Amino acid sequence: MIAPSFKSLAAALTVVSSVVASPIAVKRAPTFADRNTATIHPGVNTNTAGSCTSNFIFYQGDELYIGQAAHCAGTGESTSTDGCTSGSLPEGTQVTITGASRPGVLAYSSWIRMQARGEQDVNACAYNDFALVRIDPADYDKVNPTVPTFGGPDGLRSSGLSNFEQVYSYGNSILRQGITLLSPKYGVNIQDEGEGWSHNVATVTPGVPGDSGSGFFDKNGQAFGTLSTLQFAPAPGSNGVGDLAKELAYAKTFSDFAGVELALGTVPFAVALPDPSSGLQSSLQNAPNAIAGDQGLLGL
Repeated sequence: MIAPSFKSLAAALTVVSSVVASPIAVKRAPTFADRNTATIHPGVNTNTAGSCTSNFIFYQGDELYIGQAAHCAGTGESTSTDGCTSGSLPEGTQVTITGASRPGVLAYSSWIRMQARGEQDVNACAYNDFALVRIDPADYDKVNPTVPTFGGPDGLRSSGLSNFEQVYSYGNSILRQGITLLSPKYGVNIQDEGEGWSHNVATVTPGVPGDSGSGFFDKNGQAFGTLSTLQFAPAPGSNGVGDLAKELAYAKTFSDFAGVELALGTVPFAVALPDPSSGLQSSLQNAPNAIAGDQGLLGL
């Protein structure tokens, strides 16, 4: 047997090196429209079975989505908040998106998917209230993921919130009659429930009908929730906010949404509002704990 020459060894090492150094495919966020001219962004209204507020922009491959609450396509009463039993318009339903030239399409609904799967987790059934609307490609050049007033989101929060932790949101109910000064909201998390599936929050101003689906941040600009319900306990006028990380993780268990991601804002999150924790904490500290099954939930 003849030993290989240094030249042949070097050639072999070059081949191995080129294979090892070959670039690995990386998921890249889309290029978005300028924030100042974009007409489709978090907080614009969506209308499926009624007017709601969008939360954040999402992407998967070359497709763009805008998030809303699943119950925005609901066909039941305002008290129909259990996603495993409540009626809904089907996926494929057209959705009007303010600022878009063409309707979007209801591409994913947690309610529809849970019912089709026969979901048995009572917390998921009660609090998984999330939907994705596919934006028409003709409108991609109008999309920016930055939340008005605040900037961000700067990331996705995967942990629960502490009691009286600061929270921020942007609601755009048509009841606000287009007065954008009423859209930014700030407040505190009262408590988490449903094994982290939901956060009870109190904000100034509170979420009202039409704010459904609007997105929530923590003080660091991490997106953590989507507005779902108006609650009467533990504090009257408080809101139930679904946990976005859990909602998104649930969507990813389906093969057609396994790669969906939250789009980050093109401008960092920054707060120029009062610290909400001091004033609200004193009025909420003695509020009774919520009793499971007795919150008096109303879908927004």
